[in-house]
Amino acid sequence: MTDSTLLEQLNWRYATKKMDTTKVVPQEKFDVIIKAIRMAPTSSGTQPFGLLVVTNPEKLTAIREAAGGQAQITDGSHLPVFAAWDKYTADRIDEVVDLNVKARGDLPMLHAYFDNLKNNYVLRDAAVNYAHAARQAYIALGIVLVAAAEQEVDSTPMEGFDPSKVDEILDLKSRGLRSVVLLPLGYRDPTGDWLLPMGKVRKPLETIVTHVD
Repeated sequence: MTDSTLLEQLNWRYATKKMDTTKVVPQEKFDVIIKAIRMAPTSSGTQPFGLLVVTNPEKLTAIREAAGGQAQITDGSHLPVFAAWDKYTADRIDEVVDLNVKARGDLPMLHAYFDNLKNNYVLRDAAVNYAHAARQAYIALGIVLVAAAEQEVDSTPMEGFDPSKVDEILDLKSRGLRSVVLLPLGYRDPTGDWLLPMGKVRKPLETIVTHVD
């Protein structure tokens, strides 16, 4: 944990373009970053995604090829891959129910809530459900990005890859998952990253935020 403020940490982070291949994220820092994914809020607490941490060199090379040769994938220390549920099922929702029962007790209102969820979600089109699950994965991605910055670990969120190829490389179909976003983690190479010396570009706050009184 650093002594800097949250805004200072967010200003420090950027989408790192060149990772230092000689540096590895210490296990204790990596554990903090990954554990943050459990604390991310999700719709009805379903947490409809998985996280695969890829360190296998052959798979990393294959994923890099599926991502247009982006070097951070192989040059970084770890590659978390966020993968959303391909669909909602009664069994998957029942697993969430069981977790709630263990933590909060066997409450009738709890069962009624999730029965209603099953009646609405399970019957929806699979594409609609996947899109919904993917949005929940992005909420978790945001939390993990902040956690990495807090640990002063660099990261590069990536959508620029062929999901079908990554799904095949990681055998995600058998898990009922589909890849959503890649997040190489590591340490910036200050001698080789063209983006590092450039200032952060953001819209003025008043063009983003509208106060409705």
